Amino acid sequence: MAGDLEGFNFEQQHGKDRVRVARVWRTPGGRNSMVEWEVSISLFSDCVDAYTRDDNSGIVATDTMKNTVYVKAKECSEQLSVEQFAILLAKHFTSFYKEVTAAVVKIVEKPWEQVYVDGQPHEHGFKLGSEKHTTEVTVKKTGALKLTSGIAGLSVLKTTMSGFEGFIRDKYTALPETRERMLATEVTASWRYSYDTLSSVPRDLLYFQERYMDVKKVLMSTFFGPPKEGVYSASVQSTLYQMARAVLAGFPDISAVQLKMPNIHFLPVNISTKDNPSMVKFNHDVYLPTDEPHGSIQASLSRFWSRM
Repeated sequence: MAGDLEGFNFEQQHGKDRVRVARVWRTPGGRNSMVEWEVSISLFSDCVDAYTRDDNSGIVATDTMKNTVYVKAKECSEQLSVEQFAILLAKHFTSFYKEVTAAVVKIVEKPWEQVYVDGQPHEHGFKLGSEKHTTEVTVKKTGALKLTSGIAGLSVLKTTMSGFEGFIRDKYTALPETRERMLATEVTASWRYSYDTLSSVPRDLLYFQERYMDVKKVLMSTFFGPPKEGVYSASVQSTLYQMARAVLAGFPDISAVQLKMPNIHFLPVNISTKDNPSMVKFNHDVYLPTDEPHGSIQASLSRFWSRM
């Protein structure tokens, strides 16, 4: 919360970070569902006196915020998406406390996946996956909403159908041009929904979970292309743009998307000695995987009326 203080511009917020909570839902038939969330909360509130007058009467204690996460998780008798839980928390803080003008809730969902045994889903068994489902929700006391979802750590690779040509060459350039290389990246994606009030949010508690899975499917299918022939990538930049455009084209309620896609290099291996000049002669088969240094590529794409 910002304001004028003794001739200075003063901004402050406070919250609780890295509150870890797991929630299990047990059905009468024996099938269990579970999530594990890491929750961070920031409150904008009228508690300036705590900074200037040693008066803490306007502060919501961060320990109270932590406890609230567990209470609200307990109250969720039905399974819900990480977005819906973030909205629930932010709405609680802005409505329950008269001092709180806005709440920002960020959650990272750990990727627990149901185990399949002998081709059948296990009733209560889970394994840890890779990429993480993220969300960030801002709710104001007026009911205004900003809702963003995302993916972190989506590692993808293709062994062919990628090249890099026609880039600027000068006296510092050593990289050869190629139409045949491996392409690997770790995608970090975020997308903003067009829902801008609490009342406009879909009522289905798992709507955003299903949307997350659909967006991830579009990102991956655009990166890889059709199963047999694939799709050629002229650069990470080109592939990133096609992925972002496919998301906006496929989901009308998404107003903006941001992608970060580092170019993780697999370097051709050539080894020679005086006695054996062809000890290892590269033939698009043996590579040295590296993760640093790596290329850094990011961009955002939005509809004209959207603000990411």
